[in-house]
Amino acid sequence: MRKMTIAWWKQSTVYQIYPKSFNDTTGNGIGDIPGIIEKLDYLNKLGIDVIWLSPVYDSPQEDNGYDIRNYRLIDELFGSMEDMEKLLEEAHKRDIKVVMDLVVNHTSDEHPWFVESKSSKDNSYRDYYIWLDGKANGEPPTNWGSIFSGSAWKYDEPTDQYYLHLFAEKQPDLNWENPELRADIYDMMNFWMDKGIVGFRMDVINFISKDYPLEDGKVNEGDKYGDPGPYFLNGPRIHEFLQEMHQEVLKGRDVMTVGEMPGAAPEDAKAYTDPENEELDMIFTFEHMSLDQHGGDKWNLKPLDLRELKENFEKWQTSLHGVGWNSLYWNNHDQPRIVSRFGDDQEYREKSAKMLATCLHMMQGTPYIYQGEELGMTNVRFASLEDYQDIETLNMLKEKQELAWSTDRIMDAIYTKGRDNARTPMQWDTSSHAGFTSGTPWLKVNENHRTINAEESLNNPKSIFYYYQKMIQLRKDMDVISKGSFHLLMRESEKVFAYEREGDQESLIVLCNFSGDEVELDSDVVERIQGASVLISNEDGSLGRGVLCPYEGSVYKV
Repeated sequence: MRKMTIAWWKQSTVYQIYPKSFNDTTGNGIGDIPGIIEKLDYLNKLGIDVIWLSPVYDSPQEDNGYDIRNYRLIDELFGSMEDMEKLLEEAHKRDIKVVMDLVVNHTSDEHPWFVESKSSKDNSYRDYYIWLDGKANGEPPTNWGSIFSGSAWKYDEPTDQYYLHLFAEKQPDLNWENPELRADIYDMMNFWMDKGIVGFRMDVINFISKDYPLEDGKVNEGDKYGDPGPYFLNGPRIHEFLQEMHQEVLKGRDVMTVGEMPGAAPEDAKAYTDPENEELDMIFTFEHMSLDQHGGDKWNLKPLDLRELKENFEKWQTSLHGVGWNSLYWNNHDQPRIVSRFGDDQEYREKSAKMLATCLHMMQGTPYIYQGEELGMTNVRFASLEDYQDIETLNMLKEKQELAWSTDRIMDAIYTKGRDNARTPMQWDTSSHAGFTSGTPWLKVNENHRTINAEESLNNPKSIFYYYQKMIQLRKDMDVISKGSFHLLMRESEKVFAYEREGDQESLIVLCNFSGDEVELDSDVVERIQGASVLISNEDGSLGRGVLCPYEGSVYKV
C-alpha cells in the first residue's frame, strides 16, 4: 500500500456558505459578501478551515447563481469585486481558506458566448455549445429529459437547430470537445487562483464529456422522457479533460479540488482522486443521498434502510483507503436538512443532530458542514406553494401533476426532499427574520428560528455548535481519524451504525443509534469498549451499560 501523505485538506473541515441565504447587510432580503465578512469571527470560533462559497458570479439567477452570465464579475446582488477581495483578505487573517464554485458544464443563456453562439450557425462561438438538428419528424434530436424536468432540448427557430440543456432552458451545456472553449475556461480559473482562492468545488464536473453520437435514452416506467445518463455521466474524455485542467491551472499550486459527481462509483472515484493521475483531490458521491428514494426519482420516497446506508459508507471508506480520498457530507444547498431526514427534528433534535455529526465526522475524508447544520436547522413546511422558489421543485410540481400524483404525495415529497429546505435563511437570533435581514427575505425564514438560532447556541455550552467545534478539533488532533482503516461492526443491526477506526497507535469505536429506542450492543462490542475512555458523546446515561440510548452517538478510544 502506498504511503499516505497528509495534505492540509485531509485534516481540514469545510463550511459551505450559500450566500443568498447567509447574512444580508443591505436590507434587500438577499445575503451578500459583506454579510459573510461580518460572520467570519463566528466561523473562526466554530474552528472551520475552509469556506466553500456557492456562486457569487454575475447571473440572471434562474438557478440561484448556477447559471453564470460572466465568470469574472461579482453579481451586484452580492456586492463587488472589492468586497470579494476583502473577503479573501479577512479570511486569510483568520487562517480560513476560500474555495469557489466552478460551474463549467453549462452557462447562462445570457453569457456572451451563448449570445454569439445563437446568432448564426457560422459564428465562431457556435461550437462553444451543443447544437443539433431535430429528427426528421420534427422532434428534438433525442428523447432526453432534463434534470429539472421537461425536455433537455430547446428549439431555436432562427437557426433551425436545438441546443442541449441538461438543467434549465436558460442553462445551455458547453461543448468541451472544443479546445478553444477549454482554453477560455482554464484562463478564467487562473484569474481566480491569482486572486487568492485555494481551489474549486466543481459543479457536476463528470457531466462535461458527452458520449457521441447522442442517441435516445431508455424510457423508464412512469417517466415521460428518456434517460440521458449513459451519454454524459463519466464520459469517454472526462479523465483527459481533468488532467488537462490540472496541467493548465492546478499543477504546482497548493490547492484543494472537489468534484461533484452524480453517478460515480468507487472505482471511478479511485481514478479521479488517485494523486498519481493528477485530476482531483476528492469527489462528492451521491449514492448515500439516494437511499431514501425509489430508483432515480428523488421525489419517489421510501424509508431509509440503515443497513444499506452502512454498507454504502463501508464500500466508500474501504475502496478509497490508501488510494484516493473521500468527501464527507450530509447536507448542502441541494439536499434537505439531515436532522429532518435521518434524525428526529422534534423530540430528539439536538441529540440526533449530534449523533449524525458523530457518525460522519469520525470517518476518513474531508467533512463538509452546510450553513446551519451546526445549529441543527431543520426542514421547513411552507403553508402555501407560492412560498416555494426552487426551479427544480416548481418544475417537478407541474410534471407530477401531469402524471396524476395526488397533492398530498407531491407536498410530502417537497417537505421531505425540496431544495428550499436547505435554502431558508440562516437563523442568527430570535428577532424578526432571524437576524438574517432588516428587510423582506427572498425566501421565508423557518418559524422555528425563535428556538433554533446561533445566539442561543453560542450561549449554551452543551449546544450542537460546541459539539461540532469539538469534532472539528479532534480531526486536527488525532491522526487515526484521517489515516486509520475502517471496519463495520454490528452489520445486521437495523438501528445501530457502529464502526471501528484502526490506527497504528490507537483505535476508535464509534457507536451511533439511528432510532428513538434504547438498543442493546452486541456482546463483542461491549467487550471492546470495557475500560476504554470516552472521546466524545452526546449522552451520559448509558455509558458502560452495554446499551445505547435513543439517538446516542459515542466514540470510545481503545
